[in-house]
Amino acid sequence: MNSSINRRETRQVKVGDVAIGGKAPISVQSMTTAPARDVQAVVSQIESLVQLGVEIVRVAVPDMDAAIALEKIVESSPVPVVADIHFDPELALVALRAGVHKLRLNPGNIRKKKDIRRIAEKASELSVPIRIGVNSGSIPGDLRDRYGGVNRESMWASARRHLDLLEASGFRDIVLSLKASDPMLTVAANRMASAECDYPLHLGVTEAGPQLIGSVRSTVALTLLLAEGIGDTIRISLSGNPEKEPAVAWEILSSLGIRKKFPRLVCCPTCARSRIDVEKLALSVQQHLAGIEGDFTLAIMGCEVNGPGEAREADIALIGTPSGVQLFVDGINTGELEMSDLASHLDKAVDSYIREKRGTSGGCDCGSKENNSDST
Repeated sequence: MNSSINRRETRQVKVGDVAIGGKAPISVQSMTTAPARDVQAVVSQIESLVQLGVEIVRVAVPDMDAAIALEKIVESSPVPVVADIHFDPELALVALRAGVHKLRLNPGNIRKKKDIRRIAEKASELSVPIRIGVNSGSIPGDLRDRYGGVNRESMWASARRHLDLLEASGFRDIVLSLKASDPMLTVAANRMASAECDYPLHLGVTEAGPQLIGSVRSTVALTLLLAEGIGDTIRISLSGNPEKEPAVAWEILSSLGIRKKFPRLVCCPTCARSRIDVEKLALSVQQHLAGIEGDFTLAIMGCEVNGPGEAREADIALIGTPSGVQLFVDGINTGELEMSDLASHLDKAVDSYIREKRGTSGGCDCGSKENNSDST
């Protein structure tokens, strides 16, 4: 998938085997919710997130038990692990010794120069990058007073203060994030950071909310920034189960033409002309496609107004017409389907299409969860 977006030039860091910044693809991240001391639960959650396209996973480290558990989590994780550290610098040092691939530090609650220097020295020794994670809710009080509250200036000043401390220690293997619950403040802060430094930026809207609200707020901020070429890795932060997050992230990247990884689903909005239950079919096929990688488009159209046109453009299309429900594959009408079990017929058509394309050299990249058809 080609994109006309010109990404800004950033320096590159390596998080395990995943590159962030430079010419590396924009990576998708998420965060586990299971307590780190429950290693099996965390690893299981990581594996589920990876199936859905997550490439880097962050783990909260609130106490020493969690920090110690990181070693086993890292050993079992199929993707790089980031330790999320707040307040206690000792947790960061233990996390580094446990083998984590990146640290996330909050400059709002780890501020002493000697602590940051110790962390930087150990991270440098182990070649582990550090993300300076600025949140609008934890801007130091002196910066809020100086800049008149929480705004892009105070957020950038918080980041710059921590950057200065790390750079003074000779550490520049840095990723930077500036997140707010307000999408437009997030945009403003990241625009400022992008203009002021060349460190790679991790994008996200913090405390965005539950699924619908959080997805909309995140999409507003990330779309504006990514379309301007700002951003090197992203996370959609939603309340609750993190498995809801990666689909939103990938849809943003796909819709902007930045990365393709999963099939694209096209559905009509539904009106009184619809001859099939578009929503029910769409939800069913969406569930069937979860975690299946491939570069193809599936259209579900309720009537003959736009159906034929979408069928010509899609790889697989199901269309309600006056004569019945028609299944199109590669733009060709393959015949009529029985109304009794449309979802099952559509699932079988998708599986058949994937098998055929996987076995055809030179065809479009379609595949199972083991076949990554990603591009930049």
